[in-house]
Amino acid sequence: MRNLAARVLLGVMIGLTMNCSEHSAAEGITVDAAFPGGNIVLEKVEGDAIFVHQDLRDTAGDWFFWHFRVRGAAGRTLSVHFTRSNVIGVRGPAVSADGGATWAWLGAEAVRGASFRYAVPAAADEVRFCFGIPYLGRDLEKLLKAHERNPHLAWETLCKTKKGRDVELLRFGRLDGRPEHRVVVTCRHHCCESMASFALEGILESALAQTEEGTWFRERVEFLAIPFVDKDGVEDGDQGKNRRPRDHNRDYAGESIYPEVRAIRERVPRWSEGRLRVALDLHCPHIRGQHNEALYLVGSRSPAIWREESEFGRILETVRTGPLPYRAQDNLPFGQGWNTASEYGGSKSFCQWAGELPGVRLSTSLEIPYANAAGRAVTAESARAFGRDLARALRRYLEP
Repeated sequence: MRNLAARVLLGVMIGLTMNCSEHSAAEGITVDAAFPGGNIVLEKVEGDAIFVHQDLRDTAGDWFFWHFRVRGAAGRTLSVHFTRSNVIGVRGPAVSADGGATWAWLGAEAVRGASFRYAVPAAADEVRFCFGIPYLGRDLEKLLKAHERNPHLAWETLCKTKKGRDVELLRFGRLDGRPEHRVVVTCRHHCCESMASFALEGILESALAQTEEGTWFRERVEFLAIPFVDKDGVEDGDQGKNRRPRDHNRDYAGESIYPEVRAIRERVPRWSEGRLRVALDLHCPHIRGQHNEALYLVGSRSPAIWREESEFGRILETVRTGPLPYRAQDNLPFGQGWNTASEYGGSKSFCQWAGELPGVRLSTSLEIPYANAAGRAVTAESARAFGRDLARALRRYLEP
């Protein structure tokens, strides 16, 4: 269960097997996505100009995730052109010059329409570009390694994916089987929505912290978290959203086609024992636009749950201390915008399913922008800080 080195090696081997092969280009520049989480289709290279588009694979319609690396371009100024649609976010691409260990936003000033320019450092053997800041299995392994001796954190395998990967299940907080409350948190039903994973880290760190608040959680609350519902998609670099014939977050009605969803539907009710109070599903919204650059809760069609969402939103706005602004007025009620019955058709989302479980008061989806939240930069650190805000709001919500 805790053989981290073996699991990291397995994830890397599978990722390298499943991603597209390397593409060699003129003048020594190499462009590829042959690494975990990679996604690109190279069309051509002309001098310092690279022409690419995102790999949609089994996606219905268009979407915007991409993630690739360039080698052999040290000291050159590259121009990258997307040829099918404008898939560059509001802060430009995320860039890493250390093999994906750290990331920073290039900035909107480097962008012109569907193209961007980047001066590769003279010492950079490779540089990676991504639509957003990636979060992969290796990042979760690093988090678990940091807490592997903590008695208030346990992890196991929920199930195997269709491609044979382990799907991690975390439990943290009070683990003796006698908590007052249980809370389930899910991430990456749509595998490209990586900022959700950093927020989950913030929640977990709050519950394990040597603080009064951490003590409160460890005395009263057991969390169950699924960091990667679509683990194959995360490691293969898929879009995930609108996957044919349906994506993971539309697989909760009838017979589920994904082993991860089947396992969640079996495990969570058995684990909850009537003490599940909150189901929180973390997502990221669309690429750009006013409502997609705000933190918001997705309103339930259930009036009772919408009242609880409104109360939780009020609490979250009150207790927030992190850098990312949250305003309850940005929440999206059912029947407005994209949040209508037609969005779901005859399917059912995780939150719709979880809201029907015994004891549940609050079942909600929360959208965390990829790059920009009311003018503030969304980064790994600011998203973790928002996760700590979420934990603070959960405590206030669950307190008598």
